[in-house]
Amino acid sequence: MLRLTDVVKHLLIINVLVFFAMQIFPVLYDYLPMASPWSDSFMPMQIVTHMFAHANFTHIFLNMFGLYMFGPILESRMGPKRFLAYYLITGLGAGVIYILSFMVQFYLRFGDQWTMALPHIPTVLGASGAIFGLLVAFGMLFPNMRVMLLFPPIPMKAKYMVILFAVIEIVSGVGNLQPGVANFAHLGGAITGAILILFWRKRL
Repeated sequence: MLRLTDVVKHLLIINVLVFFAMQIFPVLYDYLPMASPWSDSFMPMQIVTHMFAHANFTHIFLNMFGLYMFGPILESRMGPKRFLAYYLITGLGAGVIYILSFMVQFYLRFGDQWTMALPHIPTVLGASGAIFGLLVAFGMLFPNMRVMLLFPPIPMKAKYMVILFAVIEIVSGVGNLQPGVANFAHLGGAITGAILILFWRKRL
């Protein structure tokens, strides 16, 4: 069993508590996910709160499983403060690139009228962007370590796992193969994470 590090433990607790709070008080789904910045429903706090809100049990289970699997070794390597900063920054980067992806889609679809669609960018929620950031960090810092995939359950070197997931997200996002899944948010977390690791590499 993996030893939980302090930041990972607290992130797990916060995510689970927020999830149960949202099940008990469904009105929180109107406030915690991040709405379009051009929407009347947008609140600045959502830039952070959306990372701790999840749609259903499967959503939070997969994200927290990823945090549990990859978080402790990365926190031990980075240190608590840098790990927490990395987690939050990749989550923020995921949200930014998610919004940018819709801006591009709207421009390509509506041309000069694209700005009129901005209030209708779908809300986004979940820690997936930050988790994809962790996957990238793991693949870059421990490229040859073997990991067991969940689906399918086969062993694979970390660097190949990252490439596989990146290809899946790109194909799914461009082809709109997973409606309701924020593939570009996942990619946003991965891209932000890769930039941070390259920037921090000599200090890790």
